[in-house]
Amino acid sequence: MNARLELKIRMLAIMLTGGLVGGLAFVSARGHTSAGELRAGIAYGLLISCAIAVFELFVANGALRERLGRLPFTLNVLVRSAIYAAIIIPIQYYELGAVLVGMPVDPQRASFWSATIYSGLFSIAMNLLLAIANLIGTRALSNFITGRYHSPVAENRFVLFVDIAGSTGLAERLGGVKIHRFLDATFRLLTLQVADFRGEVLHYVGDEVIVTWPERSGAIDARPLRCFLAMREALSRAAPQFAREFGAAPQIRGSLHFGTVIVGEIGDIKRAIVFNGDVMNIAARLEQSSRDIAGGFLASRAALQRFDGPPPVALRDLGRLPIRGRADGIDVVGLAEPAE
Repeated sequence: MNARLELKIRMLAIMLTGGLVGGLAFVSARGHTSAGELRAGIAYGLLISCAIAVFELFVANGALRERLGRLPFTLNVLVRSAIYAAIIIPIQYYELGAVLVGMPVDPQRASFWSATIYSGLFSIAMNLLLAIANLIGTRALSNFITGRYHSPVAENRFVLFVDIAGSTGLAERLGGVKIHRFLDATFRLLTLQVADFRGEVLHYVGDEVIVTWPERSGAIDARPLRCFLAMREALSRAAPQFAREFGAAPQIRGSLHFGTVIVGEIGDIKRAIVFNGDVMNIAARLEQSSRDIAGGFLASRAALQRFDGPPPVALRDLGRLPIRGRADGIDVVGLAEPAE
């Protein structure tokens, strides 16, 4: 199954569960505990959460993704909240939840405002949670909530460094504001491929993005290597659009390494989950070395040996590469054919 579709189905299930729990909580808090009233509460929760989930997953993250993504955080939340209100008010006003389970409709609509306000506040809270998850990453938010990395943990990870080639020259030609727009458009395109191959964006650093995979996930079907190749294909398809808007199309180079990293929360103000260790340093130095290699990509033998199958493209053995910080160097491979 497509990774993006799988993620949407998972999020749909979470939002429907949240709606069900929220609907039950509301009717129970009002003392409506008969079987019919509980069924109505479930129906309201599922109707509202299903409608909002469809909007969020298939409209806000589909046709409207680019437009909403350009809005400032607060305006983005307000626009989404207005759409939520357009969904919630008709459902509550026409008592569709009660109608759905065969309960009698209250002609006075005595609970309309309280139910609408509750549903709105609950939905806005979910909206804020989704917006925060989008800012810091779904996995990072989950890890903060569960406290997974509150104490440092050693993990085996694939680490992919991806750098936009020639960005310094482009910055001089385009200027500060336009190069920022160029980088933003490029990274938005690249991270779609990260989602497709179940990677996790660790950092954006200037003109570079760092992506990681846990050992078990990354080993499947050589996902980190396939992700990099898919990034290049996506940029190739988008090249005409970039050329029209910026007068240049982005090119990338990269490096892939595998090993043990130390993952943990750090800092007090603006606390973050960071990765430390020799693996990160070596991956960064491999990326620097890839600038002088035909094909613009280097992968360590350590990474390739962890894949559960053959690589998706032909690779060429580059032998042992001297690298700062490793007295004995590191065995690496590159792409067999130079990138066009």
